[in-house]
Parts: sequence; C-alpha cells; structure tokens
Amino acid sequence: MATALKNDVFLRALMREPVPYTPVWLMRQAGRYLPEYRATRAQAGSFLNLCKSKELATEVTLQPLERFPLDAAILFSDILTVPDAMGLGLSFAEGEGPRFAHPLRDETAIRKLAVPDVGSELQYVFDAVSSIRKALDGRVPLIGFSGSPFTLACYMIEGSGSDSYSTVKTMLYDRPELLHHILDVNARTVIDYLNAQVDAGAQALMIFDTWGGALAAGKYQEFSLAYMQRVVAGLKREAEGRRVPVILFTKGGGLWLEDMAATGCDALGVDWTVDLGAARQRVGSQVALQGNFDPVALMASPSAIEAEVARLLAAYGTGTGHIFNLGHGIGQFTPSDNVSVLVESVHKLSKTYHL
Repeated sequence: MATALKNDVFLRALMREPVPYTPVWLMRQAGRYLPEYRATRAQAGSFLNLCKSKELATEVTLQPLERFPLDAAILFSDILTVPDAMGLGLSFAEGEGPRFAHPLRDETAIRKLAVPDVGSELQYVFDAVSSIRKALDGRVPLIGFSGSPFTLACYMIEGSGSDSYSTVKTMLYDRPELLHHILDVNARTVIDYLNAQVDAGAQALMIFDTWGGALAAGKYQEFSLAYMQRVVAGLKREAEGRRVPVILFTKGGGLWLEDMAATGCDALGVDWTVDLGAARQRVGSQVALQGNFDPVALMASPSAIEAEVARLLAAYGTGTGHIFNLGHGIGQFTPSDNVSVLVESVHKLSKTYHL
C-alpha cells in the first residue's frame, strides 16, 4: 500500500483544484549548483553511473528537498537513457556534454531502429523510481519524465548537442519519411517508458520537448506536436486511485500554446518569453500552466528575485492552475541561497491569490 501524500498541492494545482498557495518546483532542481550533488557525482565516478545506481539517484533526487520546501520531487535521470537503450552508445565527456557513438546518419541504420524492451534495458530507471517513492514516504509527489520524440531524435541524428540542428533539419526536408520512422519508434518507446515509470510509482509525468521550438511553423505540428499527442494518448492516466497528470513543455513553443493544450495533456510548461496572463487567457480552463521565472534572474539580488516572483504571480492572477517553476533548467552557478529566496517568496506571496 502506497504511503498517503502529506503534501499534494502540486497535483491539485495541476488538476486546477483549489489550493492554499502556488506550488513550486524547479527544473534540474537536483544538479550541479548544489555542493552535495557534486560530491555524490564525484563518488559515482561518472554521470551515467550516477543515473544507473538507484541508491545514488535516490540520494540526489532528495537533496534539494532537504534544503528547500519544494512541492514536488523529480526523478533524477537523463532524457538520453532512451536512445542509449536503443544501442546508440551514449557517453558523457567531462565538460563536453552527451555524445552517441552510433548516430543515425544512414538509411540502413534508421530502418533497423526498433522499440527496445524497456523492462530489461531501462530497469535501473524504474528501480530508482520505486526507491525514491519509498524514500519520500509521502512527503511530496514524484514526477517521472521523458524527452519528446523529436528532441530525442535531434540527439540521435546529430550525435550530440547542436546550435542549428542542421543534420536533423536537412533530413526533415529531404527525407521526411526517415525522420517519421525515427519519431514513430521514439513515440512508441516513450509510451512504454513513461507507463513503466507510473507502474514503478511516478505520480505525474513531464515530456521535455527542448528542441521543438527550433522548428518552423507547421513543421512543429507535424514533426513534434503530433508525436507528443500520440504519447499523451497512450499513457496511463490513473494510478493508486488518482489521476496521473501530464505536463508538456516545448521550449520556445509560446506561439503554439493552443495547439499544445489540445493534445489532452493536463498542463503546459512555458518558458520566460511567455506572458503568463496572456497564456492563461489563450488556453482558458483547458490546462494548468507551469512556469516561468527566467533561471538567470536567480543570479540577481534577493530583492530582485522577490520582485520578479511577485510580478509573475500577479501576471497569472487569482485562483488555481499555476505551478511556479523556471522557464528552463537551473544554471550550475546559481547560489543556493537565492533558490531559498525564490521558494520562500512563492509560498509567502502566493497565498493572497488563493483566498
């Protein structure tokens, strides 16, 4: 029997139910800005070792909760575990980011791409989910996640990060059927992967479409959004007697909020370029909104951070359906004391919007 949640404000806000304050969690809240994370990462020996150890993944997932009164935990893992399970040979070079030994560059390799057995190839992730749930003991909900089919494809085709994604975009225009095959395999894999996270104990899900915003209008809908919609349609939406909410986040996707809201998701993540009040008007009561503090503003003074929190809360306005977060992941040089200011300001200032 799962432990009852002591704090379910995050889940209630995602479902647009009344809450006493605006809940807050941070993208990449377990990460390099915390000295205790850096110590655990050094102990692991490599980033992948850290991801693949359920004990260490549990430890780093809980580290930010020991420092800050956050309203959710997010599984510590990486979106690229999925293509790694497909045999592309993932590695992380110190200071260089992720690389694949076998990027998808020729038609033969692309046609061979198949949905892996996530139960065997990614069991370490599900073991970590179960371990984290047990360690949380109902303190806050646990978020599971995946990269979007398109964002995964970007790394799988480019072989690493990119400024322009010219290789994947060239394929999109010259050989769209090849990219659609990759995206189809990715979508089916992501469905299996996220559903297994729910089975292991994830209580909400987030799909990170980090690079969808790099696409042209129309191409975004065809090559990113359509596949996220397929994923959402294939997910388990109830577990342990309650809804498992799904959050979609396309960085740079502010132009397409209405299209995203129509996918059947429960919430949209928005980056800092989006006006929260205007976004709320555009999507109405279809979905909750998550965001959208500029992560670089965490380098500013405490008074400036509190003022920006106040501005964003006022922009959203009264009532539920807002989950406070950053517009993208927290930077590694962010002072942890400033994160305390952010979280405490959200909890303090938001109460007047929920009377």
